[in-house]
Amino acid sequence: MKIGVTLNDAAGLESEVCVHFGQCSHFLLVDAEDGKIKASKVVENKAVHGGGGCQAVSEIMKYGITYVIAGGMGMGAQQRFASAGIPIFSFCGKAKDAVEALLAGKISKGIEPCKEHEKEGECH
Repeated sequence: MKIGVTLNDAAGLESEVCVHFGQCSHFLLVDAEDGKIKASKVVENKAVHGGGGCQAVSEIMKYGITYVIAGGMGMGAQQRFASAGIPIFSFCGKAKDAVEALLAGKISKGIEPCKEHEKEGECH
């Protein structure tokens, strides 16, 4: 299982999950096995944008992620992940807590679009 988490900074597991998918500065990539974190690394989001487009979806998918955790996400990004068969989860708090909650089955699949960009076709 390879989990991608949106981050506000480069502090890894100690970072807060970024509330705005496409505007996160970094992604945390976590390799997990048997319900435990095996390895993690932080990579820069080279596709940060100010609105519109789904560049950040392509950026995180190039790392082979199989799950995504973010604070919020527009419908366009949600649709792209759904088309790729990648489940998405919403979490507010530290990245480590988010990953542990996912591994323990304590967060539900799905995410609410952020209030800023609920319109069809917008993506972040």
